[in-house]
Amino acid sequence: MKQRKGKKFAGILVSLISMTLIISACGSNKAGDTAAQTSTSPRASSPAASAAAPKAAKTMTDGLGNKVTIPANPQRIIGSYLEDHLITLGIKPVAQWAVANGIQEYLKDSLNGIPTLPSELPFEAVTGFNPDLLIIGGTSAVSGEKYAQYSKIAPTFVLGDEINNNWRQALLKIGEVFDKSKEAQQALNVYDAKAKEAKEKLEKANGSQSAAALWVTAKAVYVVSESLSSGAVLYQDIGFKVPNVVKQISSTGTANWRAISMEALAQLDADHIFLIRGKGEGEQLLNDPVWKSIPAVKNGHVYEFDKSHSWLYSGAIANSKIIDDVLKSVLK
Repeated sequence: MKQRKGKKFAGILVSLISMTLIISACGSNKAGDTAAQTSTSPRASSPAASAAAPKAAKTMTDGLGNKVTIPANPQRIIGSYLEDHLITLGIKPVAQWAVANGIQEYLKDSLNGIPTLPSELPFEAVTGFNPDLLIIGGTSAVSGEKYAQYSKIAPTFVLGDEINNNWRQALLKIGEVFDKSKEAQQALNVYDAKAKEAKEKLEKANGSQSAAALWVTAKAVYVVSESLSSGAVLYQDIGFKVPNVVKQISSTGTANWRAISMEALAQLDADHIFLIRGKGEGEQLLNDPVWKSIPAVKNGHVYEFDKSHSWLYSGAIANSKIIDDVLKSVLK
């Protein structure tokens, strides 16, 4: 009888152990199924994996109303005279703007080794660089049949005059083209903070004073517009007053720099003059009695810069350098 009870107990024990193993196995399989489902679920993909997804080509409307297909990841970019914006966004073009007299010297470190391209953008020269995207500023560069010709070489995106004449808008638009809108806005934020600080320093040191930027060549004298190029920096960004003569001349045209006569120079009521010229240029002007009669000249408030400086250009880099020049000159 005892033997039967022992066998019966042993059978029950074996059954209990078997049931325990089965339950454990089921639980383990359920966990494994859950892990497998989690690993293959789209929601489980990591941010890094999502960020690494390849870009796709996109279509944008340019400043002329053209529908332009922007390549997914353009590598051979030409943006003649827009290099300031490209470098600001960390983009190096395959060619850089140039004229007979030189290049944008203030960008030479960033564009070191980049071959030059004539500013007229000859079709053969552009083709020779085998670009995969062209960014063009003003509309005159693509007048007539030019746009069609450039479009045969590579997708061609034109900013248009309204955007091209506003360096901030130009930077933001180029940032949009290259999916770098955040970088473009950050560059503007950094520049605006610098300009605000410079304006406060100048007002604290000198109060409200006026200034003018003059560009002297071998044949003429030009004054910068009150709202374009370095004029926008002087008057809008860092707070100099606009002399009456500059206001009058600025209202007569749309160019960045406007010719100014000796008669108008005699009326230049500026506290400070920023003089831009090439080596040996403008000697006759500097010896003219009219020049010597200008208040800023008589007070020793004329600051000279070679035309290789950034004063003739515009962009986050160029304008930041102009602010540096102003502070070093005026806050002595």
